[in-house]
Amino acid sequence: MSIRWPRILTPTCLSQIIRKQNNPQTAYQLFKEAKCRYPDYRHNGPVYATMINILGNSGRVSEMREVMDQMRDDSCECKDSVFSFAIKTYASHGLLEDGISLFKSFGRFNCTNRTQTFNTLLEILLKESQLHAACQLFQECSYGWGVKSRTQSLNLLMQSLCQRGQSELALHVFQEMDYQSCYPNRLSYLIVMKGLCQDGRLNEAIHLLYSMFWRISRKGGGGDIVIYRTLLFALCDNGEIEQAVEILGKILRKGLKAPKRAHYRIDLDQCRNSNLTIEEIKSLINEALIKGGIPSSDSYCAMAVDLYNENKTDQGDKVVSHMIAKGFRPPSLIYEAKAASLCKEGKVDDAVKVIEEQIVGGCVPTIALYNIVLKGLCDDGKSTVAMEYLKKMAKQVGLVANKETYSTLVHGLCLENRYIEACKVLEEMVIKSFCPCSNTFNTLIKGLCSVGKHYEAVMWLEEMISQGQLPHVCVWNSLVSSLCCDVAGIDMCSRVL
Repeated sequence: MSIRWPRILTPTCLSQIIRKQNNPQTAYQLFKEAKCRYPDYRHNGPVYATMINILGNSGRVSEMREVMDQMRDDSCECKDSVFSFAIKTYASHGLLEDGISLFKSFGRFNCTNRTQTFNTLLEILLKESQLHAACQLFQECSYGWGVKSRTQSLNLLMQSLCQRGQSELALHVFQEMDYQSCYPNRLSYLIVMKGLCQDGRLNEAIHLLYSMFWRISRKGGGGDIVIYRTLLFALCDNGEIEQAVEILGKILRKGLKAPKRAHYRIDLDQCRNSNLTIEEIKSLINEALIKGGIPSSDSYCAMAVDLYNENKTDQGDKVVSHMIAKGFRPPSLIYEAKAASLCKEGKVDDAVKVIEEQIVGGCVPTIALYNIVLKGLCDDGKSTVAMEYLKKMAKQVGLVANKETYSTLVHGLCLENRYIEACKVLEEMVIKSFCPCSNTFNTLIKGLCSVGKHYEAVMWLEEMISQGQLPHVCVWNSLVSSLCCDVAGIDMCSRVL
């Protein structure tokens, strides 16, 4: 396509031009052409970031590497997030060694902060089960000038150790944090607490709880309630009901800083002598933590989201009802967690009602909530209903469907063999300047071939290629086989090849 270049080119203008291109290769050509057309023009950090993002998302790793090298040679000031994205791109294409090399060459770039990049690489190494390499990276690089905080990186290491059943070692790392000149946050305590409880190290878990009382819980933080539940439930599962109730009292007094008049006590005799099940006792503990502490939005939100994540929808609803009764408005995070929980349980129709619940609650449903519900509907074979909600989104002010929305619908329609409708959704997606990923194209083209829609398949193949993407080998095979099955398709097959 022809580009109307401005009389004077600015970096902001160039960013807008290259973002409008459907083909990443065209965007890259314009990026390079800019300096030739305007000798006095110089790229800045945001332009480089835009170009790297476009190339990385389209899988053009070699071109992305060229732009990174050019940014280094220009000594252009850039943000930490650019390197974090590049390393994720390398890793997703099986080029983790290139990502490590990029990190080691960080000093040659004009960037003073590498905390996010460091944590990104550390997280990738741990996900790849390269614990030794991750520890070596931490020892060699975490003390440099570019890493501003080590709390998140230590959290990542402790989480990896706990997942491997090495909570004792994770606890040792936790205890060394003070000597590392960094301080544990709420997530640090939660990671280690869960690890110790899962490994049955309840004595260490109790001591960890007491250390919270004089550190992060001195002001009675409501968000700590999830950590308390973890320990109390572990004690119940281990049959130590009395100790759980005793510790609950200390949590109410010292952790949640609740006044005596607000304490909601559990009857110890009832726990000892009745036929209550463990789940019923846990339910009582949940009520005690909610009603016994000082009401706060943080505590209600933390408890509700935790219950929904555990697929305990009924108990989560009780917390939300109590939250509303106390005058707090549930945040979007609660509705999203509830919808996700219902979809996991296969209660998609109930998940749909969550959207209406949020509207009645005085909040505009978020795109994240819609995407959760749409995915649940499509996975349940109800893409027709999902399409109706896409239309509703278009009528709602401030709510715009994104790439995830369209991709979910295309895949959902394809799962039900409704390929023509999927074509319409994909067409709308392209018109709104969202670039479908290769998997979306591959799924639709292969499906169109399976139902003999040769023309539509070739059309989307051409669109895919125009965006600088290549179909999978199996898609080529499906297309050629489908076209060669009838005489009319042979000429078309020759043209495509």
